[in-house]
Amino acid sequence: MTATSLPPSLIRTLSGEHYTDPAIFALEQERVFEAMWFCVARSADLAEPGQFRTYQVGRESVLISRSRDGSVKGFLNICRHRGAKLCLEASGEVKRAFQCPYHAWTYGLDGKLVAAPNLTSMPDIDRGEYGLVNVHIREWLGYVWASLADAPPSFEQDVIGAVIERLGDVAAIDNYRIENLEVGRRITYDVKANWKLIVENFMECYHCATIHPELTEVLPEFADGYAAQYYVGHGAEFGADVQGFTVDGGEGLDRIPGVGEDQDRRYYAITVRPQVFINLVPDHVIFHRMYPMAPDRTVVECDWLYLPHVVESGQDVTRSVELFHRVNQQDFDACERTQPAMSSRAYAKGGVLVPSEHHIGAFHTWLQNKLSA
Repeated sequence: MTATSLPPSLIRTLSGEHYTDPAIFALEQERVFEAMWFCVARSADLAEPGQFRTYQVGRESVLISRSRDGSVKGFLNICRHRGAKLCLEASGEVKRAFQCPYHAWTYGLDGKLVAAPNLTSMPDIDRGEYGLVNVHIREWLGYVWASLADAPPSFEQDVIGAVIERLGDVAAIDNYRIENLEVGRRITYDVKANWKLIVENFMECYHCATIHPELTEVLPEFADGYAAQYYVGHGAEFGADVQGFTVDGGEGLDRIPGVGEDQDRRYYAITVRPQVFINLVPDHVIFHRMYPMAPDRTVVECDWLYLPHVVESGQDVTRSVELFHRVNQQDFDACERTQPAMSSRAYAKGGVLVPSEHHIGAFHTWLQNKLSA
């Protein structure tokens, strides 16, 4: 079957090789993950100078740390001497400097080369020039976003613009004061599936009635496959008998003060390409970050964010966490069931999208334009 022989109700997906081919994944690493703004860390996880975290962004290991002046810095996690990985741990804290475990080249928290064995005998070495390679950094919504591009794209257009496109204006997300919320629970999922399958799954609700019984009880319109997150300003309304965004529909926690009556009892979902999902409900925010590791493996880190007094007082958030944790498990199980078929001859030309999924085609077009640029 060719694309021209499809009935008008259907459009073609990407071909199977887009989910399995290492060469295509390498191109995505270069032209998507290393070229765009990539969300890496929760700012609060780098509260003190010297605290650091390392992340895989495309083909690069990236070191994110808090400097002495209070700003967040980003560097390629590579010693400038012989290329050894500078920080081997996923997270940690140093007192004053980062030291390479190979030859002890040492860098300040600002990335400048400050010491090395016999460095005084090499006065011609410019310590700034041989400092760590900088990565562009922005902070927004209480998260750190990094761009490895020499000239990063517009943050206002690509990141903030994605929120405006979904909600209608940036004030709508400002109401949730996400930067002031605290992590009540963090769960990391190691998903044996291509990152695009996860994005596509999040973008449609055609599957909701089939695999998300708890979610459709809370959000009845999702049972009809209605992709509420792709209508500007529309939030899926809680069911009439639902009290809160919890696994049993029971009462939630304190409503975030900035959330107005027009946003109360509603769920909003936002996709920020290439790897962030933001879910807004009246009493908490669920923030997903994807880290594509291989053509068939994606690590997803999910934060449940609550008002500070909810977290600090030890209030039980289990019932609100459990709802979307089940949704995550159900979604990721579906993606893992799909991944093996991407190499099947039956999927050589791809699958099809029904009308309620046609907006996924725009994601595919966007990606193909990135890869062919």
